[in-house]
Amino acid sequence: MTASPLPEAGQTPGADTRPAPPAVDHEPALDHEALAALEARVRRELELTAFPDRPWLTQRSHGGQHVHDVVIVGGGQAGLTAAFALRRRAVTNTVLLDEMPAGSEGPWTTYAKMITLRTPKGVLGPDQGLPSLTPQAWYRAAFGDEAWETLDRIPREHWQAYLRWYRRVTGADVRNDTKVAAIRPAPGSPGPLLEVATAGGQTYYARRVVLAMGLAGNGQWTVPAIIRDNLPAGRYLHTGDPHADLTGLAGRRVGVLGGGASAFDYAASALEAGAASVDLFYRRARVPRVNPFRWMEFYAYGAHYPELPDDDKWRFTAWFQRTNQPPPQASWYRCTRWDTFAWHTSAQWDSVRMDGDEIVVRAGAAGEFRFDVVIGATGPTVDLAARPELADLAAVVATWADRYKPPAGWEDDGLLGYPYLGPGFEFTEREPGSAPWVGRVHNFTYGARLSMGLTGNMNSGLGTGGRRLADAVTRSLFLEDREAIFDSYLSYDEPELVDLGRPPAEPAPGWPDERA
Repeated sequence: MTASPLPEAGQTPGADTRPAPPAVDHEPALDHEALAALEARVRRELELTAFPDRPWLTQRSHGGQHVHDVVIVGGGQAGLTAAFALRRRAVTNTVLLDEMPAGSEGPWTTYAKMITLRTPKGVLGPDQGLPSLTPQAWYRAAFGDEAWETLDRIPREHWQAYLRWYRRVTGADVRNDTKVAAIRPAPGSPGPLLEVATAGGQTYYARRVVLAMGLAGNGQWTVPAIIRDNLPAGRYLHTGDPHADLTGLAGRRVGVLGGGASAFDYAASALEAGAASVDLFYRRARVPRVNPFRWMEFYAYGAHYPELPDDDKWRFTAWFQRTNQPPPQASWYRCTRWDTFAWHTSAQWDSVRMDGDEIVVRAGAAGEFRFDVVIGATGPTVDLAARPELADLAAVVATWADRYKPPAGWEDDGLLGYPYLGPGFEFTEREPGSAPWVGRVHNFTYGARLSMGLTGNMNSGLGTGGRRLADAVTRSLFLEDREAIFDSYLSYDEPELVDLGRPPAEPAPGWPDERA
C-alpha cells in the first residue's frame, strides 16, 4: 500500500481549499420512532437467544449487607460491555461504579477532542453478537440508511449517544458520581470477598471486581516533568484533562509536545478556538504513516493473543511502541488546513524555561521556539501506585518486570511496569501465595494490552475481550461454587416424567401426536 505524500517537516500548506469538517451537535437529533422499533428488536433478540438463562449463583450477604457477584469500576464502553457480557451468561447481580456524572459514558464529551472515532465505522464489540445492539444498527435507526452509507467514521457525540442508549436498553445498573477510593480484601469475611470503598463513604462487597477505567485506568495522565517542573501551572495543559478550557487559547502561540492522534486533536481544537499559531513536535525522525491497529483487527489476533508466549507478546507490543500510529488522515487535514500550523520532526524538547512572560522551548535540531501556552500530549502512565484506589493492589501484584527479561535489542523500560495478568485479565501475585485475593480483580483497561492485546479501552477490543473477560469471571465463580453447585445437583427433584399411565385420548396442546 502506498501512502499519499506529505509535505516536508515544518512546511505549512498554502491557502486552504478543503471544506471545514462538519460540525456535530452536542445532542444529535435522533429518529426516536425508529429507535423505539430497534429497542423492540433488541428485546426480541434477547428472548430468542436467552437459553439457558436461569440464575445459577446464590445471593449472599456480609455483615447484613448485600454482596454483588461483580462490581465493575467504570461505566464507559468497557464497563457497559462487561456488564452485558456477564448478563448474557446469567450473571446479573452486578453494579457499575463511575465517578463521572450521568450522561458522561467515557471521554467523548469531556477531554476527547477528535471529531470522529478513529476506528472503522463497522466496529463491533458492545453488542456481544446481538445484531440489533451493534453500532451500525443503532446508527441506521437514529439517522437513516443513507446517513450510514455515506458515513466515513462515527462522530464522537454520536458514539456518546449510542452508549447512552446502550446503557439504558441493556439495563446496566450504573451508580454515577461514585468515586472508588480502595479495593481490598473484605475484613472478617468467611469467604473470598472483596471490599470496594468509595470516596463518599459507601462500601460495596463483591466476589469479583472488574477495572474498566479506560486509558488511564492503571495510572494517570501526567504532564512531562520538563514542562511541569519549569512552568507555572496556568501555562500548560494536558490532553487528558477533562477541564481543559481551549477557548482561552484565542490569540495565543501554542506548542504541542507529542505526535499522536490526541496531539493533532488538541492542535486542531486550539486553532479552531482562535490560537494565533500552533507548532507540534515529534521526537521521531519521520511522521508515522501506517496504523498497526488496523492490522490487529482480525478475529484470531483479538481472540488468541493472550495465548501467545511472553516473548511474542513482548515483541508485538514493543514493536508498536517503536512504530506507533499516525493521526487519521482527516485529523491531519484538520490541522494542515491552517496556515498557522507547523510540525517538526527530530524535535524532542531539550529544555523549557520562562523568559519574562514567554515560554522558551529548545527542541533538538528544530531550534528554539517561543510560546504563550504549551500542551502535553504524551499519553497516560501505567503505574498502579499512582492511583489511590489501586494502592493495595500495587503493593502486591506482579508486573512484567517481575516475570520477564526482554532479549537484547528488544528492551523497553516503559513496558516493564505493566501488570502481568493471567489469561482472564486477572492480576497475579508478585510473591506466590502472599495475596491470593488479587486474582479476583480483573483488569479490563489499557494497562492490560501487553498481557492481553486489544483490550476494553480500544473499540476494536471490546468484542473478543468482553467475551474472554466474562467467560473468565463466570468460570472462576463456577469453580469456586462447585460444592454448592453439586449439592444443588443432588437435591434437584423436579419431575419431567409426571404420568406413568397411558397417553390421553387427545394430546395436550403443543405435544406431538404419537398416534400418527
